[in-house]
Amino acid sequence: MPADSLETIANLSKRRGFVFPASEIYGGLRSSWDYGPLGAELLRNIREAWWGAMVRERDDVVGLDSSIIQSRQVWAASGHEASFTDPLVECTNCHHRYRVDKLDDPDQCPSCGKRGTFTEPRDFNLLLKTFLGPVEEDAAVAYLRPETAQGIFINYENVRRSSRLRLPFGIAQIGKSFRNEITPGQFVFRTREFEQMEMEYFCRPEEADQWYDHWLDARMQWYLNLGMHPDRVRLRAHEPDELAHYALVTSDVEYDFPWGWDELEGIANRTDFDLRAHSDASGEDLRYYDQEADERFYPFVIEPAAGVTRSAFAFLIDAYEEEEVKGETRVVLKLHPKLAPIKVAVLPLSKKDDLVGVTDEVAKALRPHWAIEVDVTQSIGRRYRRQDEIGTPYCVTIDFDTLDDQAVTVRDRDTMAQDRVSIEGLVPHLRDKFGTLL
Repeated sequence: MPADSLETIANLSKRRGFVFPASEIYGGLRSSWDYGPLGAELLRNIREAWWGAMVRERDDVVGLDSSIIQSRQVWAASGHEASFTDPLVECTNCHHRYRVDKLDDPDQCPSCGKRGTFTEPRDFNLLLKTFLGPVEEDAAVAYLRPETAQGIFINYENVRRSSRLRLPFGIAQIGKSFRNEITPGQFVFRTREFEQMEMEYFCRPEEADQWYDHWLDARMQWYLNLGMHPDRVRLRAHEPDELAHYALVTSDVEYDFPWGWDELEGIANRTDFDLRAHSDASGEDLRYYDQEADERFYPFVIEPAAGVTRSAFAFLIDAYEEEEVKGETRVVLKLHPKLAPIKVAVLPLSKKDDLVGVTDEVAKALRPHWAIEVDVTQSIGRRYRRQDEIGTPYCVTIDFDTLDDQAVTVRDRDTMAQDRVSIEGLVPHLRDKFGTLL
């Protein structure tokens, strides 16, 4: 079974170095998190898995890395300055504020328990404001981007021209975004600073429906290919009153989190809203010219938009298992090898000098191929348990017989089966074990 509570994953994450509370030595900063050594590797692996599937394995998608701070006019033209809002209510008793659509009981304050104390809902803009230059005045207002998508739209023509792209094609980007959330929480699920993986797929308007269906299937399959349990992930179409101001249709890839089904990724048909809006606001003609048909038109856009940190959270929950082994509970993260922060752990049975040289030899042979860790502390059983708990697929144990037979023991995380393998044949053996998984 996956982890059944936020506390289970939060405690594991801090103890093993996946996620730490930000500014913890100063009491922390609500809904801000720092990613430790294992968390940094996990996020990196998720980015690479997404980039591989969305860009490198396709011939119709290219990448972009746009600025976090753009002209204020970008957000005015996109509608964010006027329409990027959530409904806010305030308790008149304790003065805590909440998103009304996220309250379990819209008439009872979850903080003080009083009923009937909420104000009327009002729109709260989620843009995180800053100022450029030395003077905090209206002319100096700028925003930290709430999504990476607009950087793609305003660079659409630059990318299309420089890469000589013809419809249909996509532009992908991974980067930080910022939203002034009213009620951030649920560990790393909802934060004010987060990382997005977004792709805008430009196509002819009459082909938008087929490409929308294509990306629904492709994005759902991505999670399944990385080991997510099919009973815990689903597609859900938005109701008309849920749609963003730019969307014709949207579906969410949802995961069954400990509190229930919630969004993992959104796939939207943004129509020609953004290109048309930026054309009108900037005066630049962002229509696509089809030479063969001798016509100009605004492409429609299909957008799959996922979160790096939210995906990591879901993968951690999904991979978590507790098993009974010889009367003891074994905690294991059955992460897909592509996502596992450490691929191979090297565990010498002793710290004595005669095993140090062999340990260095084995580690040196493995490092060019995989992320490894050399673990020399505590008993071998405890070290196995630690590697299980952080999701390491394979452990290589160096014992005193290694000095005689020049062989090591390779242990499988999921089955706990062990194979005796020569040091010379270790890399080919592990390569066969990983197969096409990496």
